[in-house]
Amino acid sequence: MALDPTPRRRAVRRLHARSAAVATGVLITGLLTTPAHARYSTGADDGAGAPIGTAARTVDDARFEPGPCPKTADPVAELEGARCGTLTVPENRTEPDSRKITLGVAIVAAVADKPKPDPVVWLAGGPGDDAVGEAKMAIDGGLNRDRDVIFMSQRGTYSADPALTCRNIDEFNARATGLVYDAPSTERLHVDATKACREKLAASGADLSAYNDIESAADLADLRTALGLEQWNVFGISYGTQLALVYMRLHPDGIRSVGIDGILPPSTGGSAVTWAAARQGFDGLFKACADQPACNRRYPNLSATFERLVRDLEAKPVTTTVTLPGGQKQVKVVLDGGALVNWMTAATHVAPQVPAALDELAHGKPQRIAQQWAGGKYSPQAIGRLSHGLVYGVFCSEWTPYETQAEALRGGQEAFPSFPHSVQAQAPLLTFLRPDCDVWNVPAAPRSIRDVTKSDIPTLAVSGGFDAQTAAGNGPYVARTLSRATVVTVPYEPHVVFATSKCAQAITLSFFGSPTAPDTGCLADLKPPQFEIGP
Repeated sequence: MALDPTPRRRAVRRLHARSAAVATGVLITGLLTTPAHARYSTGADDGAGAPIGTAARTVDDARFEPGPCPKTADPVAELEGARCGTLTVPENRTEPDSRKITLGVAIVAAVADKPKPDPVVWLAGGPGDDAVGEAKMAIDGGLNRDRDVIFMSQRGTYSADPALTCRNIDEFNARATGLVYDAPSTERLHVDATKACREKLAASGADLSAYNDIESAADLADLRTALGLEQWNVFGISYGTQLALVYMRLHPDGIRSVGIDGILPPSTGGSAVTWAAARQGFDGLFKACADQPACNRRYPNLSATFERLVRDLEAKPVTTTVTLPGGQKQVKVVLDGGALVNWMTAATHVAPQVPAALDELAHGKPQRIAQQWAGGKYSPQAIGRLSHGLVYGVFCSEWTPYETQAEALRGGQEAFPSFPHSVQAQAPLLTFLRPDCDVWNVPAAPRSIRDVTKSDIPTLAVSGGFDAQTAAGNGPYVARTLSRATVVTVPYEPHVVFATSKCAQAITLSFFGSPTAPDTGCLADLKPPQFEIGP
């Protein structure tokens, strides 16, 4: 979901615009050149120490071929000078005669004159975001300070072939901001859009059952081997943390260390854990306001105000007209309880505005929230870029088969007992997921996909204190079975702290330098945000 641009928000606008699309009503300028020194072997004929990606290499049924850099929806200056190519893999490894698909690969060189021999591979969020398109986030955070950074488009994403995008779903999600969010009539229209997407992708020849974490983890293992890398490091954000945990469980060979930011444990994926995350993130923000005398005086009992607004709007939605950010287009927006909850889930990225925005809404001024809610869905970053084939491939094979409707509802009831049933029935960012999965119709993944990851690979589990999408509590949860894990919660930060926090970036770089002893000293200097105090 994308909100109004602010310097802090722009860093993650694209990531969360796509998250809003997933919501089934679903985070260096200049030329980068290859240093003259040699590094990695990519095949028998390329000479010892040739840079990554300079020669073709075949591994079983997978093949890396150097070539042009992958397409991106927007220009990415950080990819200028990158070494690029494609990894060709079987679409479905369980089928002997499976067709081949290609995944775009871009390798951004380290800034250091003498980089470390083990690069970092970046796993994007979503599911459905394209790692290649997130290169700016990684490089802006300094991830290539002394290591090359590898970006591979996960199967089905924008720069892969095939790209399983569906513009019709994104466009419906934008129009749906003018509908009652969780009404049965809205559900019918949304499921119709999902069905049309599925029919289009199936007609193209895509095996929709092959777009999941098991195949994607094998793609990563093949890429490391195809590039001739003895070891590499893994860094995943948001949904990419789920893939990272599956990957390190299924293919641990060659993984030196793993960083996960905005953690989504595979063993708990579903609606109930999403509700728990919302509760934790909202409470963190409300407490920060209560701890500041000025904010607490101006906006007392902010949590109670929010919950009352959800109830009132669900009973009597508010309709308004707003001008979309950055243009003259006006759109109708309907705010009901479900819409407010989903706005709030992403609004922690503009935390200083939240108390004032809720107060305005309580006093009959819905425009700020309405503009942010619609602006995220109509943003160009939310249209035509998300791989819905991967979204539903993951959710409908790995999540919904292992969570009953009653369990999903109970998650909402336990997290927010005061909410109306109609709001509790639709988890944030997962609205209408179960009927969508009914029409998507892919088989359930093996139950083992829900296994916890047990590993002694050094792992950094980092979260934001305001994360309302994956919850800071998920860090300690996954660390219970990761014997060499470092758990870090960066206070006052939203989902995917690497995108917004210099401290989180410093901790991450320190971790890759010393995976068992990262420097977390910057946490002691962090201050809470200064909340906007309205008249």
